Amino acid sequence: MQKENIKKALEELRKNSTKKKFNQSIDLVINLKDLDLKKPENQVDIFTQITHPKSKKVKICAIIGPELMETAKENCDTILTVNDFPEYQENKRKLIKLAKEHDFFIAQATIMPQIAKAFGRVLGTRGKMPNPKAGCVVPPKTNLKPLVEKLKKTVRLVAKTQFCIKTTPGDEKMEDNKIAENIINIYTAAISSLTQEERNIKNILIKFTMSKPVEIKAK
Repeated sequence: MQKENIKKALEELRKNSTKKKFNQSIDLVINLKDLDLKKPENQVDIFTQITHPKSKKVKICAIIGPELMETAKENCDTILTVNDFPEYQENKRKLIKLAKEHDFFIAQATIMPQIAKAFGRVLGTRGKMPNPKAGCVVPPKTNLKPLVEKLKKTVRLVAKTQFCIKTTPGDEKMEDNKIAENIINIYTAAISSLTQEERNIKNILIKFTMSKPVEIKAK
């Protein structure tokens, strides 16, 4: 994938989109083909790093015990302890709001069973459960700062039941060059996880939150 082709698509997207009163995310859609997703080995579920953090703040919630309280206060946006679990178990609407407001959830490994019981019904269905693949299940004695800094540049790529990978490489306030480099990071990770690499890609689209998509030309 050529950076210039991505920048041309971004230029077209900006030209043909109506300016909104909020900072729109940029959605990247990688449509797939010639994959039997019923076979687990053909499914995609990976976390990868982008070069440039998004302008939009990445919000992180830590679900922890007292051992991680100090480092969580210094680095995370929201902190929950076992004492907070009942109010979320009893109020699904509040739990849904929590899931919508945060991009990642960090869990202390020693209380993971309780976390799964209290939060799994909502976080699990939204792909927000603390995930070991992203390093989000941690021992009681952990400095959370390096993990939080890493998560600010982390995106998840998933294709399990649908023939497409959808993710967010940036937002409209970012420079096109930085967005393009992030898209290349994602594309490289995506093709490396596909059985036939580039031959499994049908096409690649970008769009704003509220716009029509634009195709990124492959060549």
